[in-house]
Amino acid sequence: MKRLKSIGMTLKRELKAYRRMLGHPRTPRRAKLLLALAVGYLLLPFDLIPDFILLVGQLDDMIIVPALVLAALKMIPKEVIEECRRTTKDES
Repeated sequence: MKRLKSIGMTLKRELKAYRRMLGHPRTPRRAKLLLALAVGYLLLPFDLIPDFILLVGQLDDMIIVPALVLAALKMIPKEVIEECRRTTKDES
């Protein structure tokens, strides 16, 4: 149970850091677009592959969203990522 709670807190902190990166002036527009697409894909009620198709329906969520986030993070300067994560961690 503690491990699950820890994972949840880490995910929450990372999402806050991503939100800061979206608003940061040094974040490239393409990275902002990819992060916005990742969040939008998670929140929208439709998927490229419907979830009722066993395994494959859930796999698209587990592949597309992290791929978008990783691509965005590669475009963002490391200093910006560290700054956003640090300020988010200091807030907690």
